[in-house]
Amino acid sequence: MIVKSLDHLNLISKKISNHLSKRDCIFLIGEIGVGKTTFTRHLINNLQKDRKLKATEVLSPTFNLLYEYDIKGLKIMHYDLYRIKERKELDNLGIFSDDLDTIKIIEWPDLIKTPLEDKLEIYLNYTKKDNEREMKIAGFGKWKNFVNEI
Repeated sequence: MIVKSLDHLNLISKKISNHLSKRDCIFLIGEIGVGKTTFTRHLINNLQKDRKLKATEVLSPTFNLLYEYDIKGLKIMHYDLYRIKERKELDNLGIFSDDLDTIKIIEWPDLIKTPLEDKLEIYLNYTKKDNEREMKIAGFGKWKNFVNEI
């Protein structure tokens, strides 16, 4: 599908946020600057608005590797693994050894080999138009048929 604007991206993130629950995992795949963190910002801000909270600033965790958000009973772990080059470094982060009742959003998940039950993979690519992106979605577990709902 072609995402035609930031409003369109926000609409898609809203639909996804409405289905999110503890233990879900979202993989965001795409080149630098394609919109992975922008998607995450919309998703987190939509969850905050739904729970009557003020929307917070959502930054890229490229240098910190992780930002955590507590949203009235939902804990979101937003990872950016761009700088992780070896599996050993990934293992040291303990992404899947922490509390299982978290939602994990992971940018640059290339090194992850852990099988996950409820996972949504979102692929973002540039198009010929600067303000548009191509988006492909693959769902696993409870997300398997989600692409039909967008």
